[in-house]
Amino acid sequence: MRKTAKLIAMQPETGHKSKLELLKERSALAEEGGGVERLEKQRKSGKMTARERIDFFLDDGTFEEFDKFVVHRSTDFGLDKQRFLGDGVVTGHGLVDGREVFVFAQDFTVFGGSLSETHAQKICKVMDLAMKVGAPVIGLNDSGGARIQEGVVSLGGYADIFLRNTLASGVVPQISCILGPCAGGAVYSPAITDFNVMVKDTSYMFITGPDVIKTVTHEDVTKDELGGAMTHNTRSGVAHFAADSDEHALRLTRELLSFLPSNNMDDPPFVATDDPADRSDDALNTVVPESADQPYDIREIVSSVVDDNYFFEVQEHFAQNIVVGFARLGGRSVGIVANQPAFLAGVLDIDASVKAARFVRSCDCFNVPIITFEDVPGFLPGVNQEHYGIIRHGAKLLFAYAEATVPKITVITRKAYGGAYCVMASKHIRTDVNFAYPTAEIAVMGSEGAVGVLFKRDISEHDEAYRKAKVAEFDEKFANPYVAAERGFIDEIIEPRLTRPKLIRALELLRNKRDTNPPKKHGNIPL
Repeated sequence: MRKTAKLIAMQPETGHKSKLELLKERSALAEEGGGVERLEKQRKSGKMTARERIDFFLDDGTFEEFDKFVVHRSTDFGLDKQRFLGDGVVTGHGLVDGREVFVFAQDFTVFGGSLSETHAQKICKVMDLAMKVGAPVIGLNDSGGARIQEGVVSLGGYADIFLRNTLASGVVPQISCILGPCAGGAVYSPAITDFNVMVKDTSYMFITGPDVIKTVTHEDVTKDELGGAMTHNTRSGVAHFAADSDEHALRLTRELLSFLPSNNMDDPPFVATDDPADRSDDALNTVVPESADQPYDIREIVSSVVDDNYFFEVQEHFAQNIVVGFARLGGRSVGIVANQPAFLAGVLDIDASVKAARFVRSCDCFNVPIITFEDVPGFLPGVNQEHYGIIRHGAKLLFAYAEATVPKITVITRKAYGGAYCVMASKHIRTDVNFAYPTAEIAVMGSEGAVGVLFKRDISEHDEAYRKAKVAEFDEKFANPYVAAERGFIDEIIEPRLTRPKLIRALELLRNKRDTNPPKKHGNIPL
């Protein structure tokens, strides 16, 4: 009978086998993970194995593995009789579209992918090396959490990883794929990383599971309702993408990497396009409705303008009153932030502010220019918004835009009212080039509201015709981009059909932009 992986891992080599044969035998055992039966069970559950995930994710034949023969050092609770080569995580490096990346994939077939001291050390090793060479780190998470039998050393292993996540933040891109369970303290590593990809029906994240919640709060909830992919993509905003399968998640991650540089000292990859830089689109001249109260989909403008009409949206299901994502203009990667008039009139609320602030900072970390399409009536009024901190959360977006030193370009398509005008990459917070459509309305508030404040007493003494006349007067004076243009707050009022060539020309102008913030340890963003 063939010896199991756990026994082979702990016995000395004997017999007449050559050293090369022994290497091959041990290598094959390591690749079996928790054994053939467990690997097959993983596949039947709709999940790829750890090694299959790495092979699918990386360019063919480029994976170079580290620490293949590492085993845990614990002897308590029978662990001395259960030792698997690799200790439940596969680590190493390889290429994605020819660029170096580091990757670790937790193996659920070995102790449920639980994190031990040595498991954590393997992950820390590739993270440390990624920082030294300036390459992204991709985590393929599929773990039941800390290995209980190891006690505090497994918890310490998580903390070691969290520290490296924090130190690497803004230095190299970090992407987490949640491809199975991720519970307890384990969730904080993905939470620190730049982007989280989850898989519908097979992945979940939560601090405390349904059983504990039922015991403590008497609430009945399923794993999927509590922390499934769509929960975190629609309600919490913890996740950025909801994939249909492991394969889909890994393809999304490869594509996401294509918009990002390898580190904070590099520029994002340039991707040549046949889409003419001077392409205009006459349809844009009529996409913004004449009525200021009429909705339209801001994605129509975004997709019309970008290379090959392709927009890679991020957090598409969360805070849909603002749209964020990546695209290319003239072959250069750009981050798009756009108010969405088709949802809540494009108003800024708590979730939209946090979503956009995080994205703006991600772009600024990695030298991705930010293009803002603005149509915002202001911040959402309401008792809940005020009590839950719209002031603090709205300030995050303001802080992120003001702090950003990458090229910043704004296009005001229609409304730019009140404090939201200031926040959405206005000229006053160091935006480099500010365009406006002729349909733009830049004012403290809309005409109806302004007249209600300015002429409240007069309106009460006159008929409806008087009020309408005052609204029309205010419209003529302020509901346009010309007052702002006269002050130099708008650089150019453009024909909408020329948006693409104007943006590409502005990006070319800003190609060698250099800007810095005052010397300091770090800013104190209003968290």
